[in-house]
Amino acid sequence: MKIIKEQGKKFQILKTKEIRLEEVTNLSNPTIMKILYILKQGSFYPKQIAEKLKIHEQNIYYYIRKLEKTGIINVEREEIMQGTKAKFYTLSSESYFFTVKDFYLSSKIQERESKFLKPFMMNGELDALIIVGSPEPHGPLNARSRDGYFGMDLALFLGTFLNTLRESKVKLDTETNQKDIENNSLILIGGPIVNKVTEVFNKNFPIYYEENKKGFYSLKSKKSYIDESLGIISKCTNPYNKEKYLLLVAGVRNWGTKAAIIAFLKHFEEFEKNNMDNFGMIVRGLDLDSDGLVDDVEILEQ
Repeated sequence: MKIIKEQGKKFQILKTKEIRLEEVTNLSNPTIMKILYILKQGSFYPKQIAEKLKIHEQNIYYYIRKLEKTGIINVEREEIMQGTKAKFYTLSSESYFFTVKDFYLSSKIQERESKFLKPFMMNGELDALIIVGSPEPHGPLNARSRDGYFGMDLALFLGTFLNTLRESKVKLDTETNQKDIENNSLILIGGPIVNKVTEVFNKNFPIYYEENKKGFYSLKSKKSYIDESLGIISKCTNPYNKEKYLLLVAGVRNWGTKAAIIAFLKHFEEFEKNNMDNFGMIVRGLDLDSDGLVDDVEILEQ
């Protein structure tokens, strides 16, 4: 069992173990607390503990037996010390708890919430399909997608908002059918050249790909952006089903898609503040350490 503690926007996780309520009163002893403090630092055998506390070894054995009986400590290993077998004790868990009432069954735990992602989540589960371009040649240009690899970081991020995943939610564009398109919210990774489902919705987004210019066009600013390192994050309703939504994370090329995913992870708090049905952001990928890889982004329009 684990305790999860929310610390700002992060979570701390601690292994924990239940001890019986009737055993708790047996632990209210200063010497026991001192023994536990010593064992917090590592594993020791009773004689070592006695020497540290300057207490008779037989007294230490008395308390050790009580702690072992409750399950708070256990034997980590045994060694022969001066011809005698010595048991080294250690804490059995990182923390302990006791209950005064029984646990009850629940179908879910409290989920982490997001206004921006709410249309794609329901009751701690992903209520959308993630569509990535096929790595095999497909479409009029026989394009191969390499964007799916970058999408793993995005999927890991989405997972922090979920309690469970009961079925596969990822499909290639080549295996996505019309029913999938019409009945689901969709998270699209990759532009219309490598992802044919993105091509279906391309001009429904407030920022879309212009084939003739090999860049992006913003309906908001009326500007065109042309650069192979460009990426976009765009959100809108599904034109086939107004109760469903589309989220596009794509680039002019695969490096642009990586830039868009970096922007998604790095600037997500800004998306939460600007939670609109029609949302668009254009970013440029940056190579700050000059290793030929995109590692940061510059926001050009939001």
